[in-house]
Amino acid sequence: MVNIPRMTVTRLAHACLYSTDLDRTERFYCGILGLTLKFPFMKGETRVGFYLEISDRQFIEVFHRDTAPKNLEPAIGHICLETDDIQALTLRLHDHHIPTATPAPVLGADDSWQIWCQDPDGTSIEFHQYTPASRQHTGHPCLVNW
Repeated sequence: MVNIPRMTVTRLAHACLYSTDLDRTERFYCGILGLTLKFPFMKGETRVGFYLEISDRQFIEVFHRDTAPKNLEPAIGHICLETDDIQALTLRLHDHHIPTATPAPVLGADDSWQIWCQDPDGTSIEFHQYTPASRQHTGHPCLVNW
């Protein structure tokens, strides 16, 4: 094996959930559970999702999902783990022959560095390294083009 620099997974950054009704989901998490709406995901003038703040640097990400039978759709789209060194983490994944969605980390629409892989059961895992401009810090709307 290659001598890989030490890196640390520091915390769960966010869990991604799908919603068939964004307003109802926001009322539950913010109105009932007391979480804070951090920022919306916008596609043009349409809100397609939002970020909920659990605590400092811990979030739930919610995206609209058309109605689908519950047995055909996962309840969670992916998990995201925060790292303090995304380059070292990427080298570690590659050293262990774990394929990643891109060869190197990319800057996401939220201005956070990210790299994706799957666990042995096929669960998608996103790794984040935040930047000073990350929406998770600024709260500015995140404009998407997918």
